[in-house]
Amino acid sequence: MEKPSYTYQSKEFQNFDEAADSILKVMSRLLDINTLFIAKNDLKTNEIVKVLNKEETLLREGDTLPFRETLCKLSVEHGNCPLIIPDLAKSELTRSMGVTNNLGGGCFIGIPVYYENGVNYGTICGLDNKPYNFKEEHIELFITMGSLLSYVLELDEANRQIQNLAAPMVPITKGVAILPIIGHITDLRAENILITALKKSEELSLSHLIIDLSGIIKIDDMVSDSLLRIANSLRLIGVKPVLTGFSPEMARKAATRGFDSGDIVIKATLEQALNQIGFVLKKEGESLL
Repeated sequence: MEKPSYTYQSKEFQNFDEAADSILKVMSRLLDINTLFIAKNDLKTNEIVKVLNKEETLLREGDTLPFRETLCKLSVEHGNCPLIIPDLAKSELTRSMGVTNNLGGGCFIGIPVYYENGVNYGTICGLDNKPYNFKEEHIELFITMGSLLSYVLELDEANRQIQNLAAPMVPITKGVAILPIIGHITDLRAENILITALKKSEELSLSHLIIDLSGIIKIDDMVSDSLLRIANSLRLIGVKPVLTGFSPEMARKAATRGFDSGDIVIKATLEQALNQIGFVLKKEGESLL
């Protein structure tokens, strides 16, 4: 008898939203409940940021309610372990709540999601309009996924900070700045770099922006296209881009991938780039004459 073959494809999540979507889909396969959702709150307003409905649409992404009127509030007040309400209509906590009346009864399970510093982000919850007998494995599932979401939140925040640090705009004189790009370039990061370049160029009234590429790990079609888009976008707002830091290997790969710089100025080193726009580097005590 032949053994069944399985194909697994690794997933690379770009941010919290993508990870949250995947978590809800995994949970939906393990828990026979209509609606799974992740809510964010500031103790005033509760917002549904991710939701998965199986049959009936009980919630929608973007739905908001005053925090005090929600089941999520009860979950947060309950603490670090899941709040389990098998029958909303019979529980003293929920039978008189508006959400119970709207559903006509039902069930709820939820656990808070925290940032690393202990501040509450929101909740991950399950909801249905009919009673449900939650089992021990369901409780463990919510505990595990709540902890996983906390970890993903911290990774997402750390990644945002790294993205900002990896493309800092460095003014060197009036009208001129350097934008060093470091590390691996993804679609999302390329978009963030473009936004940073345009915003800061306008704020600093730049005439020239030197984009240093010496810290890029690799160049591929996406990176080549992104560099051209950034450079061309800068020219549209009157900023002259100068690309520098191409290593011989990067230059070879860029050429084989059809990188067409057009009339964009490209220099091998930062010194050559500065010379191109009229700056001369000199050692201390050295005369320019």
